[in-house]
Amino acid sequence: MVLLRSLVSSAAVLSVFLLPSVRAWGFPYGSQKVRGVGLGGWLVLEPWITPSIFDNTGNPNIVDEWTFCQYQDQNTARNTLTNHWNTWITEGDFAAIAAAGLNHVRIPIGYWAFDVSAGEPYIQGQLPYLQNAVTWAQNHGLKVIIDLHGAPGSQNGFDNSGQRMSYPTWQSNSNNVARTNNVIKTIAGMYKDSSSVVTAIAPLNEPAGWYGSSMLDVVRQYWYDSYGSIRYAFPYGTSQQSNTVVVLHDAFQTPSYWAGFMSPPNYQGVLMDTHIYQMFSQSGVAQSQSQHIQTACSASSTLQGFTLMPIAGEWTPAMTDCAKYLNGRGVGARYDGSYPGSSYVGSCSGLTGPASSFSSSFKTSLRQMWEAQVIAFERGGQGWLMWTWKAENADEWSYQAGLANGWIPQDPTSYQYPNICG
Repeated sequence: MVLLRSLVSSAAVLSVFLLPSVRAWGFPYGSQKVRGVGLGGWLVLEPWITPSIFDNTGNPNIVDEWTFCQYQDQNTARNTLTNHWNTWITEGDFAAIAAAGLNHVRIPIGYWAFDVSAGEPYIQGQLPYLQNAVTWAQNHGLKVIIDLHGAPGSQNGFDNSGQRMSYPTWQSNSNNVARTNNVIKTIAGMYKDSSSVVTAIAPLNEPAGWYGSSMLDVVRQYWYDSYGSIRYAFPYGTSQQSNTVVVLHDAFQTPSYWAGFMSPPNYQGVLMDTHIYQMFSQSGVAQSQSQHIQTACSASSTLQGFTLMPIAGEWTPAMTDCAKYLNGRGVGARYDGSYPGSSYVGSCSGLTGPASSFSSSFKTSLRQMWEAQVIAFERGGQGWLMWTWKAENADEWSYQAGLANGWIPQDPTSYQYPNICG
């Protein structure tokens, strides 16, 4: 297939994307909003989501899933992981997510669930749980986006890629990229006949585009290769295409960078995923509540700038980086000045932890931030998936806790502040 790149209007993107004769997508993207949640910290460990798993090791050098498997007894690590996989997310969570009026779950998984090469310490066993999740989603009428959250060598150096490091090496080793391509082919093959439930595959979470062309050139080619792997997942020699939607991450680039990239009519069923946070910079955490709301509302116009149909695939009502280990195990927060090079904005007391420690005014601010973002993401884009469904000790980030404590409505279309964005 010849790869052609053309710039078309948003209206043309929408009309081609929805054309029934092109593909029978498992969800009516473009005519119905995505409203969903990420199942963070389950099949890929994240220290801030489950700090106890890391603290219980007694080893401060265990900062990600790689070191979790590397620096302790394998049987101990395996037993902890197996217990976590069995208990962190169950079918009851899927029932609760559906009951909350949501229609999607985003499930992160690491490459190591499919491929562990010599010298890599990762422990496998995640795939039966992924299969369970797809069954549970089907049982409760939910759609699944399978998200490859970690690639060999790490695509961003974050602990959520599986391996925390000062500089990612995924893009600098062709074998890393080849292995990642093979993983995507495996995932696409597993679910090519299940597009009514696994409606979409995200080939790679958050590649570090801020490193420039050394990363972005590899990412762009990888997006093309992933499209081929996902869309043409049937045996070689057949012309049949899958009905699986491809979800690309913007690699932290502006909409203009991706203008015309993989657009219809030459490419079908491609969404652009953007992650919108306000606490990972000093200027972000220094904003007042009204400034946070204004920033949230402005996302609507940003989303409208994408050629491909955009989705806010990660965001949160939390506006500080106070959650324990959010910036990494052993790393402090910008908000209270404990992060290296940061300056004090305020105390984190009462802004993270259990909801029982939250004031009524803080809960109100969480409700306002939740509504402002949902309104903006639905107004400017295809919808949203909040990060994350649950967290051990950071209720300000938890959809589950928000439902239980009133700052997230039981019906995601029910607003207390319908005019918050004007």
